[in-house]
Amino acid sequence: MKRSLVAVGTIVVMLLVPALAFGTLSEVGAQVLRAPAGGGATGPTGVSGVSGVSGASGSTGATAATGPVASCPGSPCEVLSETTGMQVKVGRFNAPLTIPRDGTIVAWSIELSLPTPAQIAFFNKNEGGTSEAAIAILRNTRGLGYQMVAQSPLIGLQPFFGEKAQFALSTTIPVTKGERIGLTVPTWAPALAIALGKNVSWRASRPRNTCTNAAEASTETAQTVVKSVAQYACLYQTAQLLYSATLVSTP
Repeated sequence: MKRSLVAVGTIVVMLLVPALAFGTLSEVGAQVLRAPAGGGATGPTGVSGVSGVSGASGSTGATAATGPVASCPGSPCEVLSETTGMQVKVGRFNAPLTIPRDGTIVAWSIELSLPTPAQIAFFNKNEGGTSEAAIAILRNTRGLGYQMVAQSPLIGLQPFFGEKAQFALSTTIPVTKGERIGLTVPTWAPALAIALGKNVSWRASRPRNTCTNAAEASTETAQTVVKSVAQYACLYQTAQLLYSATLVSTP
C-alpha cells in the first residue's frame, strides 16, 4: 500500500503543475538499478559505517531481482552515512545520474534494505541519529568541485526499510541538462550495494586523503547548503548507491 500511495503522489504533483504534464517522464538512474551486478569486488567500497552486528534472517526488500541489492541484514552490514554521494560509473554507464535534458524533478526514489533492530540501534547511536536522506542537484564547477544548486527536503527512511520508496516533491525542482543528482545522507541510509565489479564506483563529498580513514566514516561531510561548493575527492570502487529521480523534461 505504501508503494501505491507514494506513486500516486507523483501523479498528483504533475496534475497540480499542469505544464509538467506535457513533458516526457523518465527516471534518471533507473537503468543502472536494473543492471546485473558485477562480481569480484576488490578495494574500498566507500562504506560509511559497519555495524559489527551479525545480521539476522530477513528479506532485504530489493525490488530488482536482476539488479544490485543493498547490504544488510548480513554481516557486515554496510551503509552510507554522513556524506553526499554521487554515482559516477556502473558498467558501461558513465555518470548515470546526469540530467539528460532540461526539465523538472518531481520525485525521487531509493532502494532500502532491512537492517535488524540491533543494527538500526547501532547506526542511530554512531552515525548522527535516525536514518534520513534527500537528493541534491549538483553542478560541476572545476575538477572535482560541485556546487549544490538545490536539495529536496530530508525524509525519514526507517518506515520504508525493506522497500523501494518513492517520494513525490510538493515543490518540484527545475534542473538543467548536465547537472548531476546526488544522494545527501546527513545521518545514515541502508542504500549501499557492495561487492560489485571494479567498473562500479561512486564519489563522496569528502576531502582528499580521508577516503579510507575509519574516523571519516563518522565525520559529517554531507553537502547541505545551497550554493556551497564541495570537493568530491573520494572515489570508491565496487559499490553502488541505490537511488534515482523522476524527471519531466521541458516540452
